[in-house]
Amino acid sequence: MSYRLDLDDIQGNVVRAYGKYSYPFARYFFLNISDPAKGRAFVGEVSKRVTTAARWPTPEARPRCTLNIGFTFFGLFRLEVPTRTLQALPEEFIAGMKDRAFLLGDRDQTMTEDQADRQNWDGHWDPIWQRNRRGDGYDDDNVHIWISLNALRDITPEHTLDGKPDPKLTRMDPVPELEETTQWLRDLCAANGGVRILPGNGQDGSADFHAAQAVFDRFGDVWLPTPKEHFGFTDGIGDPIFAGQLPEKDEKEAVIGRGKRMGKGWEPLNPGEFILGHPDESQELPPTAKPPEFMRNGSFMAYRKLHENIGSFREVIATEAERYARVQGILPDEAQVTLRARMVGRWPDGIPLAHAPTFSDWQKARTENGLDDPNPLKAYENQIAYIKSTRSSDFRYADDMKGYSTPPGAHMRRVNTRDYLDPLNAPEGDNPQATTALNKRRRIMRRGLPYGALPSDQQTDKTEQGVTMMIICASLFRQFEFIQQQWIQYGLDFHQGNDTCPILGNHDKHRRMALPADPQGGGCPYTMSQLKTVVECRGGDYFFIPSITALRMLTMGVIDPT
Repeated sequence: MSYRLDLDDIQGNVVRAYGKYSYPFARYFFLNISDPAKGRAFVGEVSKRVTTAARWPTPEARPRCTLNIGFTFFGLFRLEVPTRTLQALPEEFIAGMKDRAFLLGDRDQTMTEDQADRQNWDGHWDPIWQRNRRGDGYDDDNVHIWISLNALRDITPEHTLDGKPDPKLTRMDPVPELEETTQWLRDLCAANGGVRILPGNGQDGSADFHAAQAVFDRFGDVWLPTPKEHFGFTDGIGDPIFAGQLPEKDEKEAVIGRGKRMGKGWEPLNPGEFILGHPDESQELPPTAKPPEFMRNGSFMAYRKLHENIGSFREVIATEAERYARVQGILPDEAQVTLRARMVGRWPDGIPLAHAPTFSDWQKARTENGLDDPNPLKAYENQIAYIKSTRSSDFRYADDMKGYSTPPGAHMRRVNTRDYLDPLNAPEGDNPQATTALNKRRRIMRRGLPYGALPSDQQTDKTEQGVTMMIICASLFRQFEFIQQQWIQYGLDFHQGNDTCPILGNHDKHRRMALPADPQGGGCPYTMSQLKTVVECRGGDYFFIPSITALRMLTMGVIDPT
């Protein structure tokens, strides 16, 4: 019998990736509390609308606009959470993301903190995040509360598939409830008087919320949201599955490739890796502050706005592909798409290199999975079905220790090492019993959507586009920060030395990525040497996502740590 979670007490964004449930529009608000009593009253009003993780019996039962809420350390401090509780919170959460910039690779790691501050290291961040945490908890510029709204798409039944009305086909417009909820939030802040929405979002600082939406593409005469981000990669496929997250009938299949690979096959991860108050993979309860009911069913979130330098990325691909095509004796178009796939670990449509290591393998796999169907709407539906299936996630790395199929330094291998780090693995990969035992404590859940609405041919390094990344886990230090520091900004576990992740890494000094080649396959090794930093953090912070019970405790001001 599957583990049972109190889903009515857990916020919905912890369990669900809304974008996968047809919520392609989002708005993120950041608020400051000036009066503790009014702040608690505000939390009480908002908590009445919070979307929980309770399962929806039918698609029609989904809320048309979801709402979730989180708090920074200073937000909890401003709401007068008892000192004893605050002191027992994790050190990294108390310090905040800006204070951890050196560890995360968000500022020059060759400079001291004073040197970096003198050079205004966060000058490229959005104004709201430049001002955040420059003073104490009472500072008017500090971010105390995060509120997210995710909206459904407007239904347009006049669209058809194969000549029949298909309600799944939609326009690019969000449902009216998004505007209504936005106005409700603004009116609530105005009436409350002790909580205000902070301006400063975006590079020009003009917006009072950060807007995100799926990348839409045209299929025939219909615009539909795609699972891609602005570099053109299919994203959000490999999120972990933990016990109690899904109904038991769905868990058995969903866990394949997305849970933990143990001696008996794929199993769901223990919920304590993501939700506080439940057993984790060490068979212990994650550390929490007192009282335990305040943190039980809560989680931590790293909110990061990641800007994508589209122009730099295109330059890297164009420059490297010209040389790669000559070295490998292939056409330029094949060289470009192959390099993109080898940097990430998947082909642009989501097919993993582990299943289709060569261009010809990929073409064959596309046909087998209907991704090249001549009907564009059919091809779209087939791709959505593919990335939801186990075919996109059921693979290993222990049978590819030298990285002939998926390069060891590829983005996917870095953020989810699967069975690659099993201590019994030999360099030749002759351990078919390899497990994910050393990886299962480093898993994270990714939430969020792309941002930026300019057409791709108008995007440059200076235009606004990227990914709004929200990483949810029980331990920011052990999970998110470890991956960011040790696996993204450093490469020793992948035999890459100081070479960083080709996508998320900082490439001011380390610009290489080695691409091994199977000597039996006729190709030759290649080293990319012109990498540039193509993803830059534009700011963010660490948040606590409390349970519904904890929201009530905050509202009433009754948190007894004794």
